[in-house]
Amino acid sequence: MKKIKLDKKINNKHIIEFEKNSFLTELYGSHDQNLAKFEVYFNVSISYRGNVLEISGDNESSLMAADKIMELYKELDKGIKTGLNDIDVFLKSERVSRDKFLIKTKNKKIFARSKNQERFIEAINNNDLVFGIGPAGTGKTYLAVAAAVQSLFNNDVSKIILSRPAVEAGERLGFLPGDLKEKIDPYLRPLYDALNDLMPKKILENYMESDVIEIAPLAFMRGRTLENAFIILDEAQNTTNMQMKMFLTRLGRDSKMVILGDTTQIDLPSGNSSGLKEILEILPKTKGIKKINFLPKDIVRHRLVDKIVNAYSRLLKNN
Repeated sequence: MKKIKLDKKINNKHIIEFEKNSFLTELYGSHDQNLAKFEVYFNVSISYRGNVLEISGDNESSLMAADKIMELYKELDKGIKTGLNDIDVFLKSERVSRDKFLIKTKNKKIFARSKNQERFIEAINNNDLVFGIGPAGTGKTYLAVAAAVQSLFNNDVSKIILSRPAVEAGERLGFLPGDLKEKIDPYLRPLYDALNDLMPKKILENYMESDVIEIAPLAFMRGRTLENAFIILDEAQNTTNMQMKMFLTRLGRDSKMVILGDTTQIDLPSGNSSGLKEILEILPKTKGIKKINFLPKDIVRHRLVDKIVNAYSRLLKNN
């Protein structure tokens, strides 16, 4: 791509001339919606003719907009697809490396979309016990499952174990109708969804049937030592203190464990304290253990989700 050219004779317009025009429609967005978002975000005016883009406004804002558009162009050139909601995330995100922090599975390549996602992937690669803490929609569960799948495909581990508290109020499975699979599947569905997105259906079915990939409620972990495995506990804020201690002490040789949760979304019955909150308070600062805090700005779901999360956060602070 040619460098950005500044023509001071034309009201400080920043001009970008793109080398490729095969994905300019995706860059500009349907009905130029992406460009409209850039205009509002940076308070600039953008026009184009073919592969030549002109950005007008004060010099600093125009240069920032041009730099961000160049960044998006490079992502599209690498095959990273961008939807309308992704643009909102992209605009407010810090610049991240799309090559260094990369997860590859048989179905797709996954890139970090924020600095904290980048730090999270790096933490998983370099530590045996990782805590990913933050609101829903930040991608922590999906990234953890993707890292587990990559580790399995690379033969770094021989097994993946995914777990959640099956019923927030103490995992009382006996009070629910149906057989065991019918009882636990609704609570574990987000983990199934991530796996289905990350690997071919037939391979996933074979792994599930042979217990290479195991998805089970937290209660089923008791009494086991999990060796040579990638272990994920999701919704960890809904564990009791005893459950969290039990789960953490399952970690065996050559294994990696990732604990995920949101300490603002605890659904335990009144009088029960969260095992996640307790372990975060007493967590030793030692090599091999890492905690990554996700923020509302890391949310990668619909553009309205972070606004909803922030609204509830303000309510909690006021109360």
